[in-house]
Amino acid sequence: MKLKITDIDSKAHGEIDLADEVYKDIFGRPVRRDLLARCVNWQLAKRRSGNHKTKEIGDISGTTKKPYSQKGTGNARQGSLRSPQFRGGATIFGPVVRSHAHDLTKKVRKLALKTALSSKVKDGKLIVWNGTAGASGKTKDLTAKLATLGLKSVLVIDGPAVDEKFALAARNIPNVDVLPQQGANVYDILRRDTLVLTKAAVEHLVERLK
Repeated sequence: MKLKITDIDSKAHGEIDLADEVYKDIFGRPVRRDLLARCVNWQLAKRRSGNHKTKEIGDISGTTKKPYSQKGTGNARQGSLRSPQFRGGATIFGPVVRSHAHDLTKKVRKLALKTALSSKVKDGKLIVWNGTAGASGKTKDLTAKLATLGLKSVLVIDGPAVDEKFALAARNIPNVDVLPQQGANVYDILRRDTLVLTKAAVEHLVERLK
C-alpha cells in the first residue's frame, strides 16, 4: 500500500510504499472503541494529581476531652467535639491523597495506538507531509497556511526532533498540537480532528509498531 506525501502547501511529493501486511497491521486495523477507551482512561488517570483530601478526626485541631458526662444530661452521648456531626468536625470516608494510576500492558497500549492511527485513515483524516522544515516561525504565516488547507483542529507528529521554527509558530494557535514521534499517543490523536504525520514520523512509527 502507498501513502501519498504532500507538503504544507498541498503540493505532491511522491509516495511512501509500505508492505501490505505492515500497512494492514498499523493503518488498516478495525476500530475497536473498547481499546481506545481503555488507553485514554489509562492516560488520563496517570495525569491526575490525586492530592485532594479532607480532614479526618486525627487531622482536626482541638481538645480530646469528652464534651460532657456520658449519662444524666439528656443529650446524646458524645466522645469528641471533633466528630463529624459537629460543625468544624471531621469528614467520614472523604478523599485521601493517593495515586489514580493503574496498569495497562504494553501489548494493549501498542494495539490501541495502531487502532487510533487506523481510525484516522478510515475517516480520511490522515495527511502525510514531507516535513515541517522551512517554516518562517511566524504564527500568522502558519495560521494562514492551515486555514488554506482547512485544518482547524490538527495534531502534527514530526520525526525524533520537531522543527524549532514550526513548533514556535504553532504553539499559540488554538487546537493545533505538535509532537515528536516518540510522543505519539492515543489521547492526543483522538482529541484532534486531523492527524498529520511527516515522512520521518511514518518511518519511525512503522519501525516502532511493526
